[in-house]
Amino acid sequence: MTGFLSDLAQYQGLFQMITVLGIGGTFQIGFQISTITYMSQHVKAFINETWLERYGYPIHQDNLLFLWSITVSIFGVGGLLGSSGSRYLTVKYGKKKCLLCNNLLMIVAASIMGCSKIARSFEMILIGRFMCGISAGLCVPLHHQYVGEISPRKLRGFANSTSSFFWSLGKAVGQISGQRELLGSQSLWPMLMASCGLPALVQLVTLPFFPESPPYLLMHKGDQEGCKKAIRQLWGEGHHQAEIDDIMKEKATMKNTKILSVLELMKEPAFRWQLYMIVILTATVQLCGINAIYFYTFEVLQAAGFDERMISYMTLSVGLSELVATVVCSSIIERLGRKVLLRGGYWIMGSLLAGITVTLSLQDWYFWMPYCSLCLIILFVVVFGVGPAGATVSIRVEIFKLSCRPPAFVISAVLNWLGVFVIGTTFPFIVERLKHFCFLIFMGVLFTSGIIIHLFLPETKGKSIVEITEEFNKLNFKKKCIPTTPNHVTEDYTFCTRL
Repeated sequence: MTGFLSDLAQYQGLFQMITVLGIGGTFQIGFQISTITYMSQHVKAFINETWLERYGYPIHQDNLLFLWSITVSIFGVGGLLGSSGSRYLTVKYGKKKCLLCNNLLMIVAASIMGCSKIARSFEMILIGRFMCGISAGLCVPLHHQYVGEISPRKLRGFANSTSSFFWSLGKAVGQISGQRELLGSQSLWPMLMASCGLPALVQLVTLPFFPESPPYLLMHKGDQEGCKKAIRQLWGEGHHQAEIDDIMKEKATMKNTKILSVLELMKEPAFRWQLYMIVILTATVQLCGINAIYFYTFEVLQAAGFDERMISYMTLSVGLSELVATVVCSSIIERLGRKVLLRGGYWIMGSLLAGITVTLSLQDWYFWMPYCSLCLIILFVVVFGVGPAGATVSIRVEIFKLSCRPPAFVISAVLNWLGVFVIGTTFPFIVERLKHFCFLIFMGVLFTSGIIIHLFLPETKGKSIVEITEEFNKLNFKKKCIPTTPNHVTEDYTFCTRL
């Protein structure tokens, strides 16, 4: 506890910036994902009313469902577009400028959606959701990269795992705001839809007071004084030579090397296994069953005989459980390591899905079985939050050098948004055919991914980017001779941040 308080005092600038990045980053996405559920009935009613006013007859039910599905899915289309352009914008303008402009886009989108009811135009909701998707697709990779680059080695895992905390926090706040007693009512749903502009406004006002990431300033801008100033602001006064040495070693290894394009990264044999890992991690997050769990929570609670209003609050408790779990993850990730949290998390989640399948199969036989299902569901969400949710983000940042990070995050984000679209369109049909036995598919994915992680993913805890790259080189080049980074590369760059 004493060590944590001392770190909190010394690195207060870092913690403040992590909060600012989180509010305008993954918090925003979690908030929008959760609030759209609470607006579904109100938006459908608004579309029907608007159609009736324009054409004199109510909209056909099939057309209404089509427009609603477009309203939901167009967010993912925008996310795919925004993530595809993140590499180019990051390299050209830097992360800080991109985030500031991105906040303006989100505020405009929120204003358009908030005025849709007054303007009697459901098309404004579609336009706003598309713009929100573009903003979300751009801000997520920027948030992950930014947080990873501003953190010292000993706090890197903690800092990276905060993105999953803000994601869960956004979902929890969205669930709370979407209650009928607050903004989820018939009259206030436009305010709920427009409230996504508030986090963007907070980041727009506060982010200018924080610096660009030290590695970006030193390695791409060649601004040594700016790098020292950023380190002092974020990490406090003191001797941070070890971290500076890591930056200089990485700079030496990428001397005369430009930021790779997506195609160049995919063709580069030196990063083959890093790409394999990022594909496996991204696919596993999509196919781990967490979305199916949230889908079945309502059904399980109905089977247990709970009142519909009570079910809404109990579903909220599941989201809050994930939030608490991500806090635990942030506190233990530097102790246990990323590999342990991923491997153990996958295997435990797979075992819990087997148990959930059994209890759902027997819930009509015994009156107490739905309660067992609910307990297993909450435990599944907690294990996801403690393990894979935070460790996945940390691994994504740590296994790539700065020259490869932008295209790697483009690949990861595109795969993620494609997964959101594919799962969103196919999952209802899978559930309709397989019912709760769909969890067996997710169980197989989790156990397979756990084995792959155990066999091939090196532990990144406490290692520099150069050391992690050397670990992957053993897989990428096998028995080939690999030149090591000279030990003297930092001799001409030794400096201290104490004034």
